[in-house]
This record gives sequence, structure tokens and C-alpha cells, in this order.
Amino acid sequence: MNGHIISGEFDEKLNIFYIQKIKNFFVESVLKENQLRKLYDYLKKHKNETDGQIVTLYDQMLVRLSQDEIKALLHDLEQIQPMYRIMGKE
Repeated sequence: MNGHIISGEFDEKLNIFYIQKIKNFFVESVLKENQLRKLYDYLKKHKNETDGQIVTLYDQMLVRLSQDEIKALLHDLEQIQPMYRIMGKE
């Protein structure tokens, strides 16, 4: 899945999303369903803040997301969410 802000692959066996890229940063991280839900809910509540938000990678590197980037990331997360639901029903 190549989104506007986040890119990666979904592992159907483990039911997790492997993040490979955020914005222009290459990363190796895992996004579990509950983590995706929490991130989505948080960003949804704060999407209209003019200063944007900051995402932390590896608890060290800060990545600033503008208001438009937050909306794009929300869209990307909406594309990933159904992958978890499909696996949860099987």
C-alpha cells in the first residue's frame, strides 16, 4: 500500500501492517490494529489544529505533520483499517 503519507505492507498471517515509509523517511515499524485505531482517533480529534501535529519515530526522531498532511494520513489509515477487519472475521 502506497499512501500519501504512509507506505507499507499488510501481513495477513500476523494481522499487522509493516510501515516502510512515513513522509520521506524510510522506517521499519509495525502498526497493530489497536495502535492504528488510537492514532486515527487522536488525529481525527486534532485534524483542524493549525499548527499540525508531531509524530515520533523510534522515540527519537520527530516528524512534523501539517494540517493537510494529517488529513492525508487519516485517508491512508482509512485505507489500512479494512485490512484488519477482514482478518478479524476469518
